[in-house]
Amino acid sequence: MTILKDIRVLDCSIAMAGPFAAQRLGDMGADVIKVEPTSGEWQRHASAGGATGNSVNVSFLSLNRNKRSLAIDLKSPEGKAVLLDMVKEADIFLQNYRPGVAERLGVDYATLSAINPRLIYVSMSGYGEDGPYRLYPGQDLLLQGMSGAMLSAGAEGAPPSPAGQYLVDAVTAYTAFEGALAALFHRERTGEGQLVQVNMLDAITTIQMQELSVFTVGGKAQMRSAQPHAHSYIRAPYGVFATADGYMTLAMASLKTLGQVLADPFFAELDEERDGWTQRDAIFAQVKAHLVTRDTAHWLETFRAADIWCGPVYGYADLVDDPQIRHNGTFVEYDHATEGRVKVPGFPIRFSRTPSAITRGAPLVGEHSREVLAETGRSEAEIAQLIESGVVRQHA
Repeated sequence: MTILKDIRVLDCSIAMAGPFAAQRLGDMGADVIKVEPTSGEWQRHASAGGATGNSVNVSFLSLNRNKRSLAIDLKSPEGKAVLLDMVKEADIFLQNYRPGVAERLGVDYATLSAINPRLIYVSMSGYGEDGPYRLYPGQDLLLQGMSGAMLSAGAEGAPPSPAGQYLVDAVTAYTAFEGALAALFHRERTGEGQLVQVNMLDAITTIQMQELSVFTVGGKAQMRSAQPHAHSYIRAPYGVFATADGYMTLAMASLKTLGQVLADPFFAELDEERDGWTQRDAIFAQVKAHLVTRDTAHWLETFRAADIWCGPVYGYADLVDDPQIRHNGTFVEYDHATEGRVKVPGFPIRFSRTPSAITRGAPLVGEHSREVLAETGRSEAEIAQLIESGVVRQHA
């Protein structure tokens, strides 16, 4: 048994943040129905990294496992009627339409909660449902730039550097996922559904709880150093350093211990809580000069023996093959109908009694339209008429 068994989710979202949130619900056993246009959701046609796949591109594949596809034209009266009928038995409705679209389609919270007062309605947006930026495009890189985080790392005068992940999308997805679970818990106690609103700007801002509090409460400005220090609010040494054969990370080492390990008297007279801030560039340069002389394996072994915090800098090939990753079972494999055997990131939460599982891969467009409509009580003749008219698409 899975933890969200018998919870039905209507996923009307596109791109990454919404589908990722819905996928997490599906991983825990919810019956997630991906309601998408008859032409297929946008992400099916926008391949990340040029990885197009056979019939399903990798971008879509990665965000839509454990879902069934109902391909339907919601702009038609017949299609809208089908969705409103399904809302009666749904537990969660999730959408990330542009502001105003849900109202125009007649699937806004006021309309759907009148049909099903127990419904949890998760609405995701870029900047909020209202306000001066409500119509701005909510795209990951744009929000990273607004978040302030790019100026917490790197060298003074160097261009701001974005994260190596679609960070804002992922954080927003988890925020929506958290909100949906909390609302489910409330409903179990009270029977009440509710509106859950999440926006990307608030999600990426509030995850910086510590950094922004240092600024707003502690009054400490972001001050990047001449050297590429990894975070303006952490003392040196803290960053990425070149070695003889690659790169490694070093974090907040005791300056006394570091001096002993490197046999360098430079560090002996330094005070960590004073000079770790005021002498960041000098400390970085001194460490940099040492580390480039030997390979990464040497320094990892040496520093770990001295209890100095350090680690390798991986590419994806290194990450996938890492012993701890393999031990954890971080990646999972399954067979997909058109893409063959696929290996993808698995489940970040482990439940002792209700483990997550992949029960189906990312669906083909309208792959489950017929079975989903049959579950709403429609006859074979009614379903056939919807497919014939083009309101619903059934994958061949």
